[in-house]
Amino acid sequence: MPTAPRKAPSPQTQPTSSEVARRAGVSRTTVSFVLNGVTTQGISEATREKVLAAARELGYEPHAAARSLAGGSTGNMALVIPKVEHLYFDAFLEQLVASINEHCHRHGLKLLIETLEDPGGKAGGFMKLVRSRRIDGLIIAHLRAGEIESLRQLRDAGIPLVVFDRELSKAEGFHTMGHDTRASARMAVNHLIALGHRRIGLVNYAQPEFHSVNQRERGWHQALAEHGITAEPQWVTHADITAESGYRATRELLARGGRLTALFAGNDTIAFGALRALHEAGLRVPQDVAVVGYDDIPFAPYASPPLTTVRSDPVGHGRQAIQMLLAQIEGRDPAAVEPVPAPTLVIRESCGASLAGRIAPG
Repeated sequence: MPTAPRKAPSPQTQPTSSEVARRAGVSRTTVSFVLNGVTTQGISEATREKVLAAARELGYEPHAAARSLAGGSTGNMALVIPKVEHLYFDAFLEQLVASINEHCHRHGLKLLIETLEDPGGKAGGFMKLVRSRRIDGLIIAHLRAGEIESLRQLRDAGIPLVVFDRELSKAEGFHTMGHDTRASARMAVNHLIALGHRRIGLVNYAQPEFHSVNQRERGWHQALAEHGITAEPQWVTHADITAESGYRATRELLARGGRLTALFAGNDTIAFGALRALHEAGLRVPQDVAVVGYDDIPFAPYASPPLTTVRSDPVGHGRQAIQMLLAQIEGRDPAAVEPVPAPTLVIRESCGASLAGRIAPG
């Protein structure tokens, strides 16, 4: 009787640095230091041997790209953004790019600007980028929810990575930067509530696929809830990066009916479009509708009226991002890099703070 043909063995899943860390009883960072030959972190010889033994037992091999990156052999850093069009319209991103580029030059590095155009990013998209471009480190801006799995692949390969998203779970082991945008949004909305407003709309700066968009909406929700104000669904709309989209989104918000006395714009670019829509609707700012933006871009003081806004620091964030990447490449602790000061609220005329006594509750 003929024997049945043998089945081809199923390919084994490549072990990850997380599994090596669990086997050795150490952190992923320690595994990365040991396997990349970093000797400046005071890791004992006994710990080093435990990590190497665990790696041998599991058959773990550091990704070739990661080994190259550990030596800083290319001099290339990449900033990854969702779409190239964002550079045309997002004033915060423009300043961030300029700052990152400046600090790259100071350290003899080259900056590549890359995009992952597929919605949500395909699994492995970031890894493909590293392999094809030979990049020493990546900065991820405007993180989308669908890109988390790709980031995990980079993390497990030991590739230097900074994610511009402070709210990303620390349990994931990513090196993150930026500020708690939920808290900053709450600060802006609390300011409007303190001025007597209870009907406060939100024109967010992009679609909910982005983490920071959701965080700003949560901050708006929290501020209202803390003051016993019901956040009505018709008070929220989403723009799409450009001032024109902010204009259209605000027109849509006004067309839904319901008298709003204040508006929080997800960023200043959107606020400029909102100001135009309010003016065309015959509504005065701040007498009829108070407006607060986010970012304090260079044009904010020259809006009509000058824009009250949350001041962030894209220039400082650019410096911090490069320093955090260099710390990883050189085997230092990225968390020791000096953070950017917390955002503040810059009060100008658009919120009507000087008219507080004349603003009636909604």
